[in-house]
Amino acid sequence: MFSIIKKEITSFFSSPIGYLVIGIFLIINGLFLWIFEGDFNILDSGFADLAPFFDLAPWVLLFLIPAVTMRAFSDELRQGTLELLLTKPLSIKTIVLGKFWGAVLLIIIALIPTLLYVSTISSLGNPAGNFDLGSTLGSYIGLFFLVLSYTAIGVFASTLSSNQIVSFIVAFLLCFFLYYGFDAMNALTSSNSFIGQLGFKFHYDSIARGVLDTRDIVYFLSIAIVFLGATVLKLKNTY
Repeated sequence: MFSIIKKEITSFFSSPIGYLVIGIFLIINGLFLWIFEGDFNILDSGFADLAPFFDLAPWVLLFLIPAVTMRAFSDELRQGTLELLLTKPLSIKTIVLGKFWGAVLLIIIALIPTLLYVSTISSLGNPAGNFDLGSTLGSYIGLFFLVLSYTAIGVFASTLSSNQIVSFIVAFLLCFFLYYGFDAMNALTSSNSFIGQLGFKFHYDSIARGVLDTRDIVYFLSIAIVFLGATVLKLKNTY
């Protein structure tokens, strides 16, 4: 599996994809958090709080992660190299997990520079260092589990077509529905029904409050496992 992960990471950074993902993610967040006026601007909020970043990041990743994963198997299908890959002494499960963790590591690399925001927020506090560290750590953990779910969905979508654009659109729509769809349906019911609890946003917001509830963690892990399992089954049924 590690050979597949290494191959994926090398592939990302031997082409513009890896640099574009990291650059676009940081530029968009930087502009909305520090430059553009609006609800996400930290300097205009008057609070030493990274909540705007954690509100914005899921929406940015909603586009970037499908862009990263759309080539996972679509590219192999288009070039006809998937059959060659399957002839190697690697199980389908190992190949899927290798591509999954390769994409996850790329997103984590993109998130690492945002730790500078924590240092900035700490220095902006009055007195310096006066910010909610627990909530910030919880939000990063929530973002990590959200990345796992988004990536698993993207990898699955990449097995559905040899066209990368189709894979991107399917992954985006699935991620969007699971993140915001249930929350929107819950709002339409004008009551606190269980529908909202089926979506990513409910569980992400729960972890972001700084409370690590095992139900939220199990939820995200279950989503990732279901879609990775569906990816393995799809490849087994195809080949």
